[in-house]
Amino acid sequence: MAEKPVLWGVLGAAKIARLKVIPAMQRSALGKIHGLASRDAERARATAADLGIPKSYGSYEEMLADPEIEAVYNPLPNHLHVPLTVQAMEAGKHVLCEKPIALTADEASALVAAQARTGKICAEAFMVRHHPQWIRARELVQGGALGIVRSMNVHFAYHLTDPTNVRNMADIGGGGLYDIGCYAVATSRYVFGAEPTRVVALMDRDPVTKVDRLTSGMLAFPDNRQLTFTCSTQVVPYQRAVVMGDKGRLEVPVPFNADPTKPTRILIDDGSDLYGAGIKVEEFPPSDPYLNQGDAFVRAIRGVEPLAYPIGDAVLNMKVIDALFRSADSGRWEGL
Repeated sequence: MAEKPVLWGVLGAAKIARLKVIPAMQRSALGKIHGLASRDAERARATAADLGIPKSYGSYEEMLADPEIEAVYNPLPNHLHVPLTVQAMEAGKHVLCEKPIALTADEASALVAAQARTGKICAEAFMVRHHPQWIRARELVQGGALGIVRSMNVHFAYHLTDPTNVRNMADIGGGGLYDIGCYAVATSRYVFGAEPTRVVALMDRDPVTKVDRLTSGMLAFPDNRQLTFTCSTQVVPYQRAVVMGDKGRLEVPVPFNADPTKPTRILIDDGSDLYGAGIKVEEFPPSDPYLNQGDAFVRAIRGVEPLAYPIGDAVLNMKVIDALFRSADSGRWEGL
């Protein structure tokens, strides 16, 4: 591994960047958060000062023109993921972009072309795949610990009705499926190690904001495996993931927003007792998936190891999301 750390620049001052990603990546020995850009120069200066970031920029273009910045983290609203990521790559920067990588699979394909054209690496920031609890869950499922796996069930919900929040703005990619349903899609593909062949969805849209506030779906995978999921932006906060096999059940109690300062655990149940007597618990020490994700990206930049989930994986995830939207409109199963 090269001794020189990768200098990161951050596009915008999104909440996830300020509260989660930047603090995590500032603890890395492999990379340093070196700059933060905003369309508001004063906001950029104040945010950078609060977070101890050396440089601030009054425009995205100013930061992208800085030769010191080698990699960019893009947590901008969803409709700006592809255009600003392409712009950054064309400026000679590698880009780690927040999920969902795009609004459609066709749009995401522009990133594949940009990567080929510029030689810069681009990836989608699904941090959960870098958490030890999910790495172990996948190992158990694919190693046969649950027997023949038949189904996975995911719930992910929070309560947010503020129409000024970007997650409630339909024209820029708001709504539950884009924001949190994408995790159900990504983790099922991750755990099963396969792509679904068809999907079906039900969707309830907010009459004021027009975003989907409740989406339930089913993904049919090869070998008769299924994902069922529900995501909502207007019910009580809750999340859970369960994988069912013919010999056991695996549960991830806090699958997506695990506190990086606290231990996590997964439950493996042999089903011998409906009250839980057959449950075994595996616990993992505190781990920050945002830090792990950033370091994995830096190792790819430095040529130490390739990305486990390159940009092509993001396009495949978007194909599933596209099909779910089509199904919600058509009322039918939709193929990919």
